[in-house]
Amino acid sequence: MNIPVEICYFLASLLFMLSLKGLASPRTARRANFISMAAMALTVVPTFFWRVGGTRGGALINNLVIILGGVALGSAIGLVSAYKVKMTAMPQMVGLYNGFGGAASLLVAVVEFVHKHGLMRQGIAGAEALDVAGSIPVHLSVLIGGVCFTGSMAAFAKLQELISGRPILFPGQHFLNLALLLGALAIGAFLTARPAADASLALFGGLVVLSLVLGWLVVIPIGGADMPVVISLMNSYSGMAVTTTGFVLRNNVLIIVGSLVGASGIILTQIMCKAMNRSLANVMFGGFGAAPSAAGVSAAAAKGTVKEASAEEAATILGNAQSVIIVPGYGMAVAQAQHAVRELADLLERRGIQVKYAIHPVAGRMPGHMNVLLAEANVPYDRLFELETINDEFQRTDVALVVGANDVVNPAAKNTPGSPIYGMPVLNVDQAKAVIVLKRSMNPGFAGIENELFVQPNTMMVFGDAKQTLAKLAQALKDGAV
Repeated sequence: MNIPVEICYFLASLLFMLSLKGLASPRTARRANFISMAAMALTVVPTFFWRVGGTRGGALINNLVIILGGVALGSAIGLVSAYKVKMTAMPQMVGLYNGFGGAASLLVAVVEFVHKHGLMRQGIAGAEALDVAGSIPVHLSVLIGGVCFTGSMAAFAKLQELISGRPILFPGQHFLNLALLLGALAIGAFLTARPAADASLALFGGLVVLSLVLGWLVVIPIGGADMPVVISLMNSYSGMAVTTTGFVLRNNVLIIVGSLVGASGIILTQIMCKAMNRSLANVMFGGFGAAPSAAGVSAAAAKGTVKEASAEEAATILGNAQSVIIVPGYGMAVAQAQHAVRELADLLERRGIQVKYAIHPVAGRMPGHMNVLLAEANVPYDRLFELETINDEFQRTDVALVVGANDVVNPAAKNTPGSPIYGMPVLNVDQAKAVIVLKRSMNPGFAGIENELFVQPNTMMVFGDAKQTLAKLAQALKDGAV
């Protein structure tokens, strides 16, 4: 055991746990990020002095070249991502990063298996064989890493609209997925029992392929509205993949950090499922939104008339209100309208109007998406309220201003048993005295379900780009036209 290295890993593990605790509050989140950076430094620096095989000097130099090359490449990708990727594309980027974590675990396991298999087949004296304790983590790392990689790529493709965001289903799909999983487990069990079998290398390749195919097929049946849950779940998978890699490499810090990521990810996934009043199994196998028309839920079925209003009319209603609740959604992110929302809120508050923000836990395309966007616009965090906290206030509120939100404000979740989202907790926007919805068109949201809110008597629609409409509202208030 290398005592100095293990001490560094121990301190890094403590700092990672401390940073995770700090991320629970917006007031300590920035400090927590710096703590996690220090922890990562403690994790990486000892690796510069790690020697692997060969002559001592040559191995050390080779290690340094590989590590520095990896650090340079990763840093370049991170910097370009930080500057180039828009906030609206953050869910896709998180999906990619989850996939990269899974791919890294998969590759480490492949290298470990091929290396040990080669040593065993050559009968090299003193070579460390792939025993049961070492074989199980390798195969689990392949299975979890492979599923995480292609599952995350499928989520990325859906969010980036490279493939349809709707559920992609075919007959017998779930049975096929089960067969792939059982096949992968069977191969892993066989290779654990007979790691030096003649066909072991080919079987191991089959395990890799089955894992990759399984990850893709598990995610494509999941509808776009469930993407926040999928992103959170893949984050958990990436943590579990890191943990198994830690066992493969016998690296304690990887085991601890991977466990933290995996556990936090699965807890967040459960919270997201609870927010949607659905089970994880229903999300994974339900094919949510696959056939919305069959449910008979449409704007026409709601038998109402859509009332369209101009920006000036909407500004008049806002300017004469005493309380306003703003409900942001993915449309706000697409229009990059968070700063315009903040400007409008400031103007209303100068008139003595109380302004609050209602945040649905699955609004956007990933957990906390709306919080991040509003924080970017310096919206005070104490103005943001979660669903449970603010839902009772809508009935006492003069105006609910919906900015690009759709499925999370659909009353069908409460009123229409045949709706695919029936039972999902939604924001009670419909109970406000007046509802103003900023939207580009009457197209349904990401879940593919028409919104009953849009035809309610107290709702008016202001069509157009959210950012431009908010600017018109703000200008009308500035001009004193209201």
